[in-house]
Order: sequence, then structure tokens, then C-alpha cells
Amino acid sequence: MTQEERQLPGPPGRGASDAVRRLRREAAEIRAAVRAAPRRTVVAESLVCALAAAFGLIPLLLIPPDRPVLAVLEALWAALLVAARRGRPVAAVLGVFPLLMGANVWVLAVVPLIVLSATRRIAPPRRAWRIVGVACAALGGLTVATGLFRWETLPVKLAENAVSAVLLLLLPTLAGTMLGRRRPLVDLLRERNAYLEQTRTLTAAAARMEERTRIAREMHDLLGHRLSLISVHAGALELAAARQAPPLAGQVELLRTTAGTAMEELREILGVLRHTDLSDETGGDRGTYDDITALVTQSRQTGGGSVELVWSVPDTVEVGARIRQAIHRVVREGLTNVLKHASGAPTLVEVKGTDAGIEVYVTNGVPRVPGDSQGGTSSGLAGLQERISLLGGTFGAGALPDGGFRVTAWLPSQPFQPSHTTNGPVPVSSSSGADAAPYSHAPRPLSGDGDTWQPGSNPPLSAQTLTWPRVLGAGCTAVLVVLPTAGFLIVLLVMAALG
Repeated sequence: MTQEERQLPGPPGRGASDAVRRLRREAAEIRAAVRAAPRRTVVAESLVCALAAAFGLIPLLLIPPDRPVLAVLEALWAALLVAARRGRPVAAVLGVFPLLMGANVWVLAVVPLIVLSATRRIAPPRRAWRIVGVACAALGGLTVATGLFRWETLPVKLAENAVSAVLLLLLPTLAGTMLGRRRPLVDLLRERNAYLEQTRTLTAAAARMEERTRIAREMHDLLGHRLSLISVHAGALELAAARQAPPLAGQVELLRTTAGTAMEELREILGVLRHTDLSDETGGDRGTYDDITALVTQSRQTGGGSVELVWSVPDTVEVGARIRQAIHRVVREGLTNVLKHASGAPTLVEVKGTDAGIEVYVTNGVPRVPGDSQGGTSSGLAGLQERISLLGGTFGAGALPDGGFRVTAWLPSQPFQPSHTTNGPVPVSSSSGADAAPYSHAPRPLSGDGDTWQPGSNPPLSAQTLTWPRVLGAGCTAVLVVLPTAGFLIVLLVMAALG
């Protein structure tokens, strides 16, 4: 197509058809935007538009205007601009200037809200000021055009509309541009904060991994060597006991198997420290019925007292590997606690399966020799509490009224990963755990808040939540801008009601 052909006018009616096509395309885009918007947003916008229309129409029933048809059209036009301020902010700002000269003074209360909401969505801010300048120029031109035949009232009209433009257009634009500048700054600060938080987390994880590797190396060099020697000497002692002291053969065999189990557990812990997290713990056979039965049998052989097991976990209940591992640790810690502080006391181990999760109880009676305890630091119980809290369970330990002691734990069937930092460890009884203090300490009730832990914490405060410090610190300028506009509107509405 040549340049001359481009400049030739189209056939008659082509401009009208193009306008109709644009309107249809605009209507299709509006319908698509409404369908894509969340239902909550659509409902809220519909309510705002209805309130704007009601605020412009209801007063007309009480105070009839001189031109009622024009006043009704202005109220409907204001409601339409309220709906357009989000998707078409430029058109909304340009469409408010006829309302400043209309017959319906009640719609003036909606004008600054439309301008403030629309200009905060126009970027950059200088573009918003240009658009408002065009609206002010159009208002001045319309004022001059309507006052051509009334020259004596033209200066007064120009002054009135100038004041209206300053208070209803310029000041809301100032507040809107300030709010529009604040939003990207807040988003940028949030992104930087997230980046810094991620960096801090990664740095802390690297430091923990380095420390865990160092601990694993020390444990391998020291404990591994000692346990290997114990296992070798226990094997030799077992052979000698079988020939020279057959009655002690069972005890020596238990010593050798215990040393071998300790070596296996040490290898598992080293693997966890070096390569994986708690979620990847090995030992899939831990926490089963056979495993807990073996723990009870070993405790009965070592302590000499009666240790009973009540297992009531249905086979249909699916228990995760980490939960089974925690069950094993709770039972083992409770039985070790009995051996250290109440050797020979009757002990009952209960593992129950419920709809909510798994309940574990290790309860012992009064020790045979009161006050016969090896002492401790409660580190075993503190470790149990931390492990169970990370899995989303609750833990408790305390003395019973009859002089016994009980360790309790509730665990969900499947572990969960907490999304927030825990509330921290809960103080535990000084008379519990594998390294607990003597039983002569004061008893504590099991139902108290100090023996349980509930995961979760208060969610972080959103950056957009309005609080008094934020309102006073970041919104003072906007409030000072809006106050003259609000005062001007109050004066206008009072004058309209009295007139």
C-alpha cells in the first residue's frame, strides 16, 4: 500500500463501525477481567459501586434538585467511575471533572475517593499529574463555555471551580501519588527482607552442617574406638564365661549384644550428622512391636524387676518411620530412667493407637531402695521433648502421688513440618529423663502446662497491616492532605442540606 492510499479517506460509515468494534472489544475485556477477578473482589467492588450510587441518589428524595434527571445521571456516572478506577484509572480521573459542575452536589463526596484510588495506580507519578492537569484544564474550559452568556458571574464560577479543583482533584492526587510511591517501596523492602532471611537461613544451615561434621568426626574417632574395644573384649569374655562360669554367660551375652547395638546406633547417628536431617533417619525396624518387646526384655534382664508391655496399636494404623523412631526413644529413655533411679521397681510400658495418634506411657512404681539414684542433668528428657515437639506431638513427665514416676508422649501418626519457630523448650521435671535427678525431688502433676508443649506461634505481622505506629508514621502526610478535602465536602453538603 502506497502513502497516497494510506491517506485516502475510508468509505462512509467506517469510523462508526470501528467505534462499535472498539466498544465490543472493550466490553469483552471487561467481562474477562470480571471473570478472572476473585469472587471476594467482585463482591466488594459491587458493594462500593452500590454505596456510591445510593449516596448520590437517596438524598435526592429528601431534597429534590432543580434538574432531577441530570442529578440522577450524575449519580450513576459517579458509580460507573468508581467501578472503572481499578482497571481504567486514567479514564476515571478524566471523567470526574463534569461532576464538579453538575447539579448533584452529593456526588462530590465520591470524587476525591475516585481520584485518590485511581492516581495511586498510575505510574509514573508525573503521568498522573499530567492527567489531572488535563482534567483541570477541561474543567476550566467547560466553566468558560457555560459562562459566555453570563459574564458577570464568570469570575465567581471560575473561583469556585478553582477551589473545587484544588481540594477535590489536586490534593487527592497528591495523596494518591504518595501512596502509589509507598507501595513499590514496601514491596522492595519485603523482597530484600526475604532475601536477607534466606541468606541468614542458608548461612546458619552451613554453619550447623560444618559443626555437625566436626562432631561426627570426633565421635567416630573417640566413641567408635572405645565401643569397638568393648565389643571385642565382651566377645572374648563371653567365650571365657561359657567355659569357666556358665551362670554368667547370659549376662555376658547381653553385654556383647548391647555393645554391638551401640555400634550400629553410632553409625546411624554419624550418618545423620554428616549427610541428612532428622527426617532421613535410618532404622526402619525401630518402634515396632518386636523392637519394643526386645527393649522390655533387656530391661527385665538387666534390672531384675518386673517390666510389662501393653501394646494396643492396630495393624491398620500407618505410622511413619520418624514416629516409630520417636516411640523407640521414649520407651528406651523411660526404661533407662527406671534403671538409673528406681532399679527393680515394677514398670508398665503402654503403647496405644488412637484416631488422633499414638500414646506412649512408661510408668514405674516406688523404687525398692528410696533415694537410690545416680543423679543426672535432665538432658535426656530435654532431648526427648525437642524431638517430639518437632514432630508435632506433646510430651510430659512427672512424679505420681504414690511415689512412682511416669513419662508420657503423644505423637501424630505422621510427622509434620512446623512453619514457624516453636515456642521454645518447656521446663521439665528435674526428676526425669535418662540423666534425671533423684526421685526425692518434689512431684509435679502431669496435667500442668509445664509438662506439655504445643507447636506454633503467632504469625508475623503483614507489611500492609494498619497499626497506629504505621498510621502516625507513614500516613500523617496523607491525612493532612485529606483533611482540607473532607472539611470542604462537609461544608458543601451542609450548605446543600440547609439550602
